[in-house]
Amino acid sequence: MYEEKEEKADMAGRKDGARPAQVKGDDGSTWAQELLDHLRPTGRDIRRVVAWLADAVQGTACLQDSTGRLLAGTPTPLDAHLVTDIVSGRIASAAWDDTGRHLRLVRVEQPRPAPAGVLAVSRPTPFDRRTSEIVTHTAQVVELLIRARESTTAGRRLQQATSDLSLAILQLLMVEDTVSARRVAAGLWPGLLDTDTACVYVLEGCAEDRDRLAEECLSATKEQVLVVRCPAVDAHVIVVAPRDAAAEELRSLNGRRPGTFLGGSAPQSLARTATAYGQAVSALAVARFRPDQQAVYAERTHPERLMDPAALHGWTTQVLRPLDTLAHHTRAELLATTRLGLEFTAVNAAKVLGVSRNTVRARMERVEALLHADFTDLTARAVVHLALNTWIGLSAKPHEADPAETAHPRLGELLAGPALRTWATDLLARLDADARDLRRTLRTWIAAGGNAERAAQLLGVHAQTVREHVRSAEPVLERQLLAAGSDLYEVVLAHLALGDLDQPDLHRANRDHPDAPVHG
Repeated sequence: MYEEKEEKADMAGRKDGARPAQVKGDDGSTWAQELLDHLRPTGRDIRRVVAWLADAVQGTACLQDSTGRLLAGTPTPLDAHLVTDIVSGRIASAAWDDTGRHLRLVRVEQPRPAPAGVLAVSRPTPFDRRTSEIVTHTAQVVELLIRARESTTAGRRLQQATSDLSLAILQLLMVEDTVSARRVAAGLWPGLLDTDTACVYVLEGCAEDRDRLAEECLSATKEQVLVVRCPAVDAHVIVVAPRDAAAEELRSLNGRRPGTFLGGSAPQSLARTATAYGQAVSALAVARFRPDQQAVYAERTHPERLMDPAALHGWTTQVLRPLDTLAHHTRAELLATTRLGLEFTAVNAAKVLGVSRNTVRARMERVEALLHADFTDLTARAVVHLALNTWIGLSAKPHEADPAETAHPRLGELLAGPALRTWATDLLARLDADARDLRRTLRTWIAAGGNAERAAQLLGVHAQTVREHVRSAEPVLERQLLAAGSDLYEVVLAHLALGDLDQPDLHRANRDHPDAPVHG
């Protein structure tokens, strides 16, 4: 036999705002406080609550859904008709006394559209007022925990979907597909990318705190920027900011967070987001040496700006001409991937692009074969990087050939200009003040393909010494060297301009590669 209680009467206590914290046991026990503890952030576990309930009433307890699936506790045989009445809402709770067993069943609401569940408690002795109160208020706590869990889960799903969409937009910008990037962004952030130029910022903190840092970036900029959790570096947050005002907001945020570094790019067109990202990473390396822990990419003199523009364009056209036979989309895909692969590691480029590292390597190997380049040679990487960066300028604005370009100057002619040699001399001379001969170590390390072990063998020192010398050269040159990228390639070009390194031979590629040009 069992007793039914009308739902209206049973739910009255819940509707008037009753909370477990307000319940006091008649016997002065602390069960109410113990139950309240399960609502604390560190104790929100439904299984632990049900286990606590069983112990508190000196019996067994279980929580099951409308289908009878056990959610927590110890399985308990229940009358199917009685469970149906509770789940359907005809009754809110029931008590059932059987030989040697006393059972209490309480309806537990779940967020719609999920049907209600049932909390069942069984004990060998009858339920008194105290144990009945414990069951009733435990059901309330379970409901609260279920709602909190569902709310948290929904929030996480939304956050993950937003994060995935932000990354997809960044990946489109990285391969210069600004049309698709704007189309994707318009659905969630209308007008966000309605701009010709933008800056990229990279904030670095600790990986465990990155989600909070990303949220603070959105809050500080009033969600008027694209915030991406970097897929390549766990401690990095990438911000694409169409508004100049975001710079001050991000700097202010960074200043309030000890141990967080900020690097920013110069303004770039959206099609050059990859370039801006490289600049931000470069500035981040400088920020690590500064008291305020932030830096914006300096509009310093770059080697390509000291070369004759017409000659540089003509040389670039000639270097990249082997790719002209490819379909436009294939050519653009190969060049965009190679630019990122040269700027970062293949693994990180793959994460940024959202493809496998094998795909990145395969595309770069195809470009190697077409250009007759050997990317294990840092000088070859620097030269191809120069051509690809120049190509971006050409692709942004159709370039008409002129007599100066048809001459197809050689690399040596580009590097022989007096302005470039003066720049190179001034840059590398900064290293001469160090008695450890950093310049010799750096030159040898570059010639060894950036391999510290091989450079150490040539110099007769320990590999760690080589790494320390190269690391010591970074703040002097204000360039990041140990990580491949624009900074390193500028230093390589400086060595080439002064004749300190041999110019790369772009004809040492694998001639058996199917894309390798045929020579008579």
